[in-house]
Amino acid sequence: MNAFTPRPYQTAAIQALTAGWAGPNNRLAIVLPTGAGKTVVFANLIAQMRGQLGRKRALVIAHREELIEQAAAKIRAVCPDLKVGIVKAERNHHRFVDVVVASVQTLAVKRRREAIQDIGMVIVDECHHAAAATYRTVLAHFGAWRGVPVAGFTATMTRTDGGLAEVWQDVVYTLDILDMISDGYLCDVRGKRVTVAGLDLDSVKTRGGDLQDGQLGQALDDSGAAATIAAAYTQHAADRPGVVFTPTVATAQSMAAAFTDAGVSAAAIWGDMPREQRAQELARYKSGAVQVLTNCMVLTEGFDAPWTSCVVIARPTKSPGLYCQMVGRGLRLHEGKRDALVLDVMGASTRHKLASIVDLTDQEIGDVPEDRPLREVAEEHKAEEARRLVVQQLHMEEFSLFGQSTTTWLRTEAGTWFIPLRQELFLFLVRDPGGKTFRVRRWDASEGVRPPNPDPALPLADAMQWAERAGRALAPAAFVAKHATWRARPATARQLGYCRSRGIEVPRGATTGEVGDLQAVHRVTAVLARLATAVPAAA
Repeated sequence: MNAFTPRPYQTAAIQALTAGWAGPNNRLAIVLPTGAGKTVVFANLIAQMRGQLGRKRALVIAHREELIEQAAAKIRAVCPDLKVGIVKAERNHHRFVDVVVASVQTLAVKRRREAIQDIGMVIVDECHHAAAATYRTVLAHFGAWRGVPVAGFTATMTRTDGGLAEVWQDVVYTLDILDMISDGYLCDVRGKRVTVAGLDLDSVKTRGGDLQDGQLGQALDDSGAAATIAAAYTQHAADRPGVVFTPTVATAQSMAAAFTDAGVSAAAIWGDMPREQRAQELARYKSGAVQVLTNCMVLTEGFDAPWTSCVVIARPTKSPGLYCQMVGRGLRLHEGKRDALVLDVMGASTRHKLASIVDLTDQEIGDVPEDRPLREVAEEHKAEEARRLVVQQLHMEEFSLFGQSTTTWLRTEAGTWFIPLRQELFLFLVRDPGGKTFRVRRWDASEGVRPPNPDPALPLADAMQWAERAGRALAPAAFVAKHATWRARPATARQLGYCRSRGIEVPRGATTGEVGDLQAVHRVTAVLARLATAVPAAA
């Protein structure tokens, strides 16, 4: 299969967009995890929409040089017959091309965007940035609020300062990281905590809903976090190429120095680094000359290094979206790669709820123990939920059957169904292993638990009928009938005295039958508790 042939979920995403555009909304978004191949999706989308565009062209908007180059290269690979031009800074190749890939910063200049004509479809890469005024101005110019089809792609539809709902009318397709792992499109992931003594995160204030970068960087430096993190890396990830995310340029540089001192080759990169120098460090990482790249938030988007198998979150965050972006850099498949390891840097924090490995999925999976693979934990949780639902369904069926019966069935505190006959005699049901069949048992004060002969394992309804027939044979019908007239009489003084002496709480106005049931439940619960080890032997 061609490497750029859409995977099933990529095809589904394209279909969701085209179907959505047939409706009233034209500004639609797709949320795909890092590594899901969103550039392959929109490249194939452009190919499929080519006929509908006619003489119009497609415009792809991105905000970083790496994203622009990746998008152009992918579109050319998927559709070799399409002419692709780039508009960015001094580059202005938009004439006589089918697809224009442009920098949003360049399109923010009025004369640059006005020069680009005949746009019939707009694609926004990393569309969680689109709430910014610059994006809105550019999108408005190209018809986003006049019905032109617009598709946004992102790994996380979160933005701390809001406004995305005003740009994107609907998210028509989403895919969970855990689903990607389960389907074999991303590698599994496990986490380890790196606790830094003296790292007081409570002292770090928040800005825009997340920890403030400068204060966080200072707290990391003050606590000597770099040396602790480097030591943890040599212990847990000595053979892994990795990426370290930090909050500031200074911490990226101090982390790289600490790794080097610990014997791990490392280099720091940051946003304002000269282009040639950054490209050189990335090339060294790709060749293996550098084992670890530390960075100040420049590798959260547009960084494609599938051999990366360790991600260090030395930038603790309250944002699940940012956390997913950082961890996602280590989840791509690569030959010889077993899994991804996440080292979560932790400190003292009581007032900040920090994102963690559990935030990689929207599925309910409970806590993820340290060093346990995410997929394994999720599958165990899913199996436990399935068992719980089966038991719940069985209980619903039981209550339905017992509720319809005309016989007085009661339940002990441990959940065993029984029919009270006399103070020294009752019948009860024993659930077989697996819970699908039951056996009937009799208890009396002189002989204890007695099985019938024969002793068949019966479905619940049949076991109930067997017990009810036996109950009517052992006691007068009025004793076991649920609606016997004596049950509606007022409770007797003797009954109430019995309950007080044994601490049985009786509701105000309880009838003779209701108080008798409370007494029976108390008595039978105590009997079966004493016989807990004898009942399996008799079963």
